[in-house]
Amino acid sequence: MAREFQRGHKAKISDLTPGTDLYVGVQIAGPGLSFDISCFGLDANEQLSDDRYFIFFNQPKSPEESIQLLGAQAGDSESFRVTLDRIPANIHKLSFTATVDGAGQMSQVGPGYIRIVAGGEEVVRYAFNGSEFSTERAVMLGDFYLKDVWRFAAVGQGFDGGLEALLKNFGGEVAEETPAAAPQQTGAPSFAPPAQAAPSFGAPAAPQAPQPAPSFGTPPPAPAPAPTPQQQMHAAPTIVAPMTPPGGTVPPPPAPAPYGQPGQQPQQPQFGQQPQQPQQPQFGQVPGQAPAPYGQQAPSPYGQQPPGMPPVGGGMPGGAPQAAGAGLQAALQPYKETATGQRWTPQNQQLMRVDLTMGGTGVLARQGSMVMYQGKVDFGYKGAGFAGRMVGNATGQEMQLMRCTGRGQVFLAEEASHLHSIELQGDGICVSAENVLAFDESLQYEVRRIEGHGIPGGALFTMQFQGTGTIVVKTHGVPVVLPVTPTTFADCNAVVAWSSASQVIISSQVRLRRNAYPGHSGETVNLQFRGAPGNFIVVQPYEV
Repeated sequence: MAREFQRGHKAKISDLTPGTDLYVGVQIAGPGLSFDISCFGLDANEQLSDDRYFIFFNQPKSPEESIQLLGAQAGDSESFRVTLDRIPANIHKLSFTATVDGAGQMSQVGPGYIRIVAGGEEVVRYAFNGSEFSTERAVMLGDFYLKDVWRFAAVGQGFDGGLEALLKNFGGEVAEETPAAAPQQTGAPSFAPPAQAAPSFGAPAAPQAPQPAPSFGTPPPAPAPAPTPQQQMHAAPTIVAPMTPPGGTVPPPPAPAPYGQPGQQPQQPQFGQQPQQPQQPQFGQVPGQAPAPYGQQAPSPYGQQPPGMPPVGGGMPGGAPQAAGAGLQAALQPYKETATGQRWTPQNQQLMRVDLTMGGTGVLARQGSMVMYQGKVDFGYKGAGFAGRMVGNATGQEMQLMRCTGRGQVFLAEEASHLHSIELQGDGICVSAENVLAFDESLQYEVRRIEGHGIPGGALFTMQFQGTGTIVVKTHGVPVVLPVTPTTFADCNAVVAWSSASQVIISSQVRLRRNAYPGHSGETVNLQFRGAPGNFIVVQPYEV
């Protein structure tokens, strides 16, 4: 039975099938659209260093025929034959892409897929549809990549440009004149079995001996039925909440009244005229109290400073002075609770409020992070179990959590760290356990190994969150979000999070023997990020 992949899922080819002679089928269509489906053979730097490994309609096979373009068949818009054990050593990745030929965009496509067939049996399928894209004109569907062994990854990332822009992104050169399309090669392997059993590709000629491992020679099943619509796991991209509260900066207080005049007093009467007494007592004035003679201040109520006098201590803690004559309510106004009608609402850069009455699920938060709550809220211990504690202790990704349930609002904070809510809509994000404050209980999370020395508190591991819900990440200072490119490097002590579809490897530019002597730069370990356009990393202005 075929395994159904979602965007970002990866697996070893050997876990999917023991065969190495594989059929790759792509199905993509849209009203009034035509597509160019191609395969890029990339080197270790993810560049097209040899243009003979750009397999498309004008170049249907690689020199040693390890990658072949077969055409539309078996219900697929385009198909390839990939023989993994014949791919040369300088090719480290095969990227299968689809681009719109002419006008149009990827949001117009219907349900499609990329699948792998081994020995006539479909072993994996990644389905997609146009709702996952917007104005992009190309999409990277899936990758075969070499990391110790050959693996497959469901990518599903859109690309703004067309085929030429995609070719330039991989380091290829676009010819000034595009040659005419060559006719489809007639010698491509046929999928109709002959009358008698025939040996498969690369197998010994044993007419009736069954092949132990799936091979390419056995055709895929009869035309594949139209893919059933999958649950919309990527209906919208991941939404990163703004780094500052919706209210922006604290508004400046009103300017104090001139000395000797009460705040917000009517226009001063001319000399020799008696001032008119107000109809109603002003804020802070005792009802029935006679107004002060002209030019003198009225006595202030108990506990309040006279108007025009500087407040004792400069007003509220935090540097917001109290306006003269404004009273206590005006002084507290900038610090009032912010309610937006959403489940997660930042009150300021260091305080987050979650409304448990919305969403219908509980919240898991770091133990001791609650600073206040309103309503009927229950707090319980969230145990990880024996296996979870063993994994957490071994990987450094242990999280001491509490479960918050009930009906009410809970306010969360941790050592005045900056807090940022990140909404996931079916995709995933990698965050060190040290940088997680709280998240919706509906999210799935697990420990994930990364290639290198890791990030602070994570050693060789990090936490991967996936599903639909919100996670609150804490940082030291205001972070910056950067797109992932082939030349993106970051200090492992400053990285906070990254998209789960990114590939992370260790990159060290300083030799070990040089570190034994004084005078080196101190930048010994970096993390290199690779991924299709749309991936990102989050870096904080602080090194642990």
